[in-house]
Amino acid sequence: MRQAQSLHFSTHDGVELHYRHWPATRNEHQPRRAVVMFHRGHEHGGRLAHLADELDMPGYDFFAWDARGHGHSPGARGDSPGFATSVRDVQTFIEHVQRTHGIEQHNMVVLAQSVGAVLIATWAHDYAPKVRCLVLASPAFKVKLYVPFARPGLKLLKKLRGNFFVNSYVKPRLLTHDPQRVMSYRADPLISRPISVTMLLGLYEAADRVVADAQAIQLPTQLLVSGADLVVERAPQERFFERLGSARKEMHLLPGFFHDTLGERDRGHVLRRIERFVSQCFDAPLPAPSLLDADRVGASCAEAESLAAPLPRHSPRDLYWRATRAGLRLGKGLSEGVKLGFDTGFDSGSTLDYVYRDLPTGKGRLGRMIDRNYLDAIGWRGIRQRKVHAEELLREAIARLHQQQRPVHIVDIAAGHGRYILEALQGLPQLPDSILLRDYSELNVRQGSALIDEKGLGAIAQFVQGDAFDRDSLANLPTRPTLAVVSGLYELFADNTQVGNSLAGLGDAVEEGGYLIYTGQPWHPQLEMIARALTSHRQGQAWVMRRRSQAEMDQLVEAAGFRKISQRIDEWGIFSVSLAQRVSE
Repeated sequence: MRQAQSLHFSTHDGVELHYRHWPATRNEHQPRRAVVMFHRGHEHGGRLAHLADELDMPGYDFFAWDARGHGHSPGARGDSPGFATSVRDVQTFIEHVQRTHGIEQHNMVVLAQSVGAVLIATWAHDYAPKVRCLVLASPAFKVKLYVPFARPGLKLLKKLRGNFFVNSYVKPRLLTHDPQRVMSYRADPLISRPISVTMLLGLYEAADRVVADAQAIQLPTQLLVSGADLVVERAPQERFFERLGSARKEMHLLPGFFHDTLGERDRGHVLRRIERFVSQCFDAPLPAPSLLDADRVGASCAEAESLAAPLPRHSPRDLYWRATRAGLRLGKGLSEGVKLGFDTGFDSGSTLDYVYRDLPTGKGRLGRMIDRNYLDAIGWRGIRQRKVHAEELLREAIARLHQQQRPVHIVDIAAGHGRYILEALQGLPQLPDSILLRDYSELNVRQGSALIDEKGLGAIAQFVQGDAFDRDSLANLPTRPTLAVVSGLYELFADNTQVGNSLAGLGDAVEEGGYLIYTGQPWHPQLEMIARALTSHRQGQAWVMRRRSQAEMDQLVEAAGFRKISQRIDEWGIFSVSLAQRVSE
């Protein structure tokens, strides 16, 4: 039997999480390969230890973490600051295995069960990793709560009471037919029954989003479905598989299996299927599908065309959105934010600057209440979190350049008013050598120049008018940048050729080893509302957005000569911010 090493890694917020490492017993593969495992809810990585021996994969290193609040990892049992925090922990763990153990992502297999499988599906959707393949066992896309209206009831109670804990109703004998697994579950002091409502509701929300948008997941995926699962619903698992965008995917329905799929009594034939699938993914790998033409064919293209098409006149949906537009026009007379959106476009730099400031303004108390409700829309909350993430990665890139003893020359090609750039510099021990802000709008240039003066940065910063899609003007900037920023721009333009030209200009401009910060919008829960009710900066046209998956956005950046090295995404999965480095040709 393999002997596990007990190790730790540090998360983005400084928490030390525990994990186990079972080294390969035979040096069969160069470079090294690994199976990285993620346990189900209430359990810990030790519950997957049997797989390191039972899977006939002696040439693979095995790893298994203890998630926050589980096993030997710290935190209240069954809790985390949020589901998205745990998803980010997955990314940090994968990066740690890559960096510390010398195993590249494309040589990793990710094996996950139940809640762990939802974490991995969300991670695959939001971060677009390049691991070899996924094996998802009984993903908990919808937990059987058995109590009518349990989910809305938990939401209401959380709003009234804050976070609290509920205990699992599941008995060990309902998880597996294996008597030894049942006994070990009962005797395991590291298993805990509570789960926080924050995590439970976050699990549901992430699962709904990932099942709805599974087409964005391109990784080879094997799905194992327990046929007699008493814990989670089967229908969302089947919908997930049907929508999955993977060119290589397979689903196995396992009759009579309870929820602990990988710990069931008769699991031997299932483990052989996993071995075969993994071997196939390594021996006959499929090339990653090109998404550079996703603006002309595919799910997001069809979605955007549907949103742009007029609704049948006087149909219920047409009447609903007409009423919504009328309500917004009424709100325009009271809310400063709504008025600004109609005047300059809800996607304009002026609107974004207003959203960043987050100070409700309007006529009287009612106007301020309407404006507060407007500013609290989930899309605007995501925009403000995007600003936080952009500032965080901006400071990280500047620190990297200082460590390399290189000058810091920043360019933002569509800066709006430039607030997120200028405010990110506050508190830095050393200012950049130069800052060039550009925008197509004369109004934004005037407002941004005033903000530069207000911040006292006139000696190093200037704001000029410029076209973010003019490759030649970007390639011939007066000072060659070491850090380029493009935030909130490409999300507004569906055409990949246009975006590709802009990125190519930045690829020409940025020094080798320099950095690029770019944003994406892989998901948005209000796409139809935006398309049917809001107007853009382009002469009052409807604001129709085409979502780009994170994988598509990353491919566009790679085609311009950059390699992604870090990423952030908000808790709703709406806006991502990534840091990439210019690599040699």
